[in-house]
Amino acid sequence: MKRLSLLAFCLFFSIGIVHSQNEGSSSDSTVISEKNGKLQVMPFLSYNRNLKFMIGAIPMYMYKLNKEDLVSPKSLSGLAAVYTTNNSYFISFFNRMFFNEDKWRLTVYGVTGDNNSQFFMENEGVADFYDYGTETTMISTLVQRKVSNEFYLGVGYTYSNYYTVYEDDVQEPSTTITNGLEFSSLYDTRNAIYYPTKGVKAKLNWLSYPEWFSNELSANKIKTEYNQYFGIKEGRDVIAARVSGIFGLGDIAFEQQVTIGGKDIRGYSQGQFRGDGMVALQGEYRYNFHPKMGLVGFAGLATIYGSDTESFDWNLYPGAGVGYRYKAFSDVNFNIGLDAAVGKDDWGIYFRIGEAF
Repeated sequence: MKRLSLLAFCLFFSIGIVHSQNEGSSSDSTVISEKNGKLQVMPFLSYNRNLKFMIGAIPMYMYKLNKEDLVSPKSLSGLAAVYTTNNSYFISFFNRMFFNEDKWRLTVYGVTGDNNSQFFMENEGVADFYDYGTETTMISTLVQRKVSNEFYLGVGYTYSNYYTVYEDDVQEPSTTITNGLEFSSLYDTRNAIYYPTKGVKAKLNWLSYPEWFSNELSANKIKTEYNQYFGIKEGRDVIAARVSGIFGLGDIAFEQQVTIGGKDIRGYSQGQFRGDGMVALQGEYRYNFHPKMGLVGFAGLATIYGSDTESFDWNLYPGAGVGYRYKAFSDVNFNIGLDAAVGKDDWGIYFRIGEAF
């Protein structure tokens, strides 16, 4: 009960801050309207059992690259600066750009920071959590070209630099530098990018880390997802469904492993269940009770393989929860919000920029 009370307190306290900030959004300090776009400066306040309390700010700018282009969705650029009470910090930028009547799409993002976290492993017959710290610098770009009415192909590049130190010398400190090539295919019939009420988004991406591309070890990742959206109540509310998979092949580095929690599946924040790959299934109901506010309810299941703790492989890990949404950019139904979820012996609170999927 104490955990649930703390979770509920963090969720509704954060909701109150987000709501109170936006109630005064006509002031220049929060929203700046311009001819070609709109700037929003949003507060960030959340809680994680691993990172503890997280505070920060997220300025976001939504705009048209070409005012004469009536087909392309609005582009979005932003920054995020977050500090946590376990002495982690993250500074990142993100861009989603749409060109030439949505024939071209460009995604660019980067992050640098110091992540003080934990992982679960068996060491000399004792299974327990061990702390680690990772200094991270990453930058990634992906460009996609429409080749038919709803089908895109793309290519991208990701550079990552990790320096990781482990508690109690359970592993040697390590520096991992990776250079990844990404090949992307996307089938997209959604009626909106930021808040679809109908349509399908299906994606298949292959990430390759070959030795000839300055990688110490050869590895590959296959990322798949299938999202479908059903508008109900004359399109006011939405049922969203998602099946996704991340499949690591070859020598997957510790920092490249996938951890349950966040997008697939919410309700896990301790970093306990991680491995080389994951498959997840989830559904979400999006209830819009107000022109600028809404609630969501969601539930799902995930499984992993390639865990350092073999007993975790191929088990089912459920997660379920509720969330609050506020329209940061009401003309395109772009939401921010908070989710609270519980999982198997775990729980988490998540600040959202846009929908979970």
